[in-house]
Amino acid sequence: MVARKKRAERKPVKAPTAKEVEENLKRANLPKEQSAKYHPYYQGKIEVVPRVPVRSFNDFAIWYTPGVAQPCLDIKADPQLVWTLTNKWNQVAVVTDGTRVLGLGDIGPEAGLPVMEGKALLFKYLGGVDAFPVPLATKDPEKIIETVKLITPSFGGVNLEDIAQPKCFGILDRLRKECDIAVWHDDQQGTATINVAGVINALKVVGKNLPDVQITLIGAGASNIRTAKLLIEAGSQPAHLILVDSKGIVGRHRKDVEATQSEFAEKWELAQMTNGEGRVGGIPEAMDGVDVVIAASRPGPGVIQKDWVASMADDAILFVIANPVPEIWPWEAAEAGARVIATGRSDFPNQVNNSLGFPGIFRGTLDVRARTITDEMCIAAARELALVAEEKGLDEEHIVPTMDEIDVFAREAAAVGMKAVEQGIARVRKTRNELYDNAIALIRRAREQTQLLMQDGFIRPPPP
Repeated sequence: MVARKKRAERKPVKAPTAKEVEENLKRANLPKEQSAKYHPYYQGKIEVVPRVPVRSFNDFAIWYTPGVAQPCLDIKADPQLVWTLTNKWNQVAVVTDGTRVLGLGDIGPEAGLPVMEGKALLFKYLGGVDAFPVPLATKDPEKIIETVKLITPSFGGVNLEDIAQPKCFGILDRLRKECDIAVWHDDQQGTATINVAGVINALKVVGKNLPDVQITLIGAGASNIRTAKLLIEAGSQPAHLILVDSKGIVGRHRKDVEATQSEFAEKWELAQMTNGEGRVGGIPEAMDGVDVVIAASRPGPGVIQKDWVASMADDAILFVIANPVPEIWPWEAAEAGARVIATGRSDFPNQVNNSLGFPGIFRGTLDVRARTITDEMCIAAARELALVAEEKGLDEEHIVPTMDEIDVFAREAAAVGMKAVEQGIARVRKTRNELYDNAIALIRRAREQTQLLMQDGFIRPPPP
């Protein structure tokens, strides 16, 4: 059992004035207001552009018929040549059924399309990866699995996105076994990767060690289930973790979880190894005296109360990553005594968001043509992300890198690619330097291409 910690005396945090709260709320709501104007103005966030030169219409004889027959015959003779004679090596499908979109719930595949387009934009700009939104007009797990398997000839990887639990677990497990390309679920593996990276560095800031601390995970959806597993893989003691779902603290006492273990197998597995103190109750009881809280539940504010934050251990670490609004506003959490606070938003310090993970992880995966993405590859990415931030200097507001640092994604790609080679799941072997240099070149190309399109007016300036 972990001894419950007493809170030390703290210097009181100055409460924000009414004007400061108003300014904070205005800043937090600005992206939503801009989005409402920009989306109808641009009518989509991505498009397909040529990769090859078109010097004259005669070039179509090379890129299309009759010249294209030659690579077709070459691939027929050796199917592995598809990786070098087409763009398969750099293409990812972003697949969703629209049942768990952001914090908006089951809004359908069409309503989920703006998110998938945004995902594709981040893939390209941050990782140099060509990603294609593929919302599916079905909620049937078997049809989703079948469809993904049928489209794999075009892609080097598949990113599952915004698929409700528990079916997301089974879909991922089946596709990882039955596909010969990398398939991952970003809401599980991506979010978990950046959560682990953030926890590693937040603990350094407050001077605590991962095996020693108690961590409460509020929300037992795909991201926190996988976060719990990756934390254990990274060194957390299972008994020191506390999982909370919509009905309260998860543990052996939860007969409802046991009764549905065939459907919620991952939750029942964690119920048997976590919550070593045998706590019962809800979020307040789960937060009392713990060192770290990772909330990935539902949009706030008000999901987490200030007095619950105040009940945590001294030097508390709080991740509130619900989108589009965190479970508690960061300034409220700070006033309640949290020392390190992270959200999923880019307009607050410490953005713990999977956008720091999937572009670089897929870059490294694609560059070695890995057959899957393992937990070990995710841990390698998390440790590299943490190291990048540590080298730049850690403090309460800087525990993870930011998306504007191109080096982040290239180093992450190199770490992931090397781990895939080490695990024997890479189709090609490359050195760390080769992986890093290739990633830097592709990411820089994507960013400079975007800047040129903006400079030359092919991407219009935003509306006033």
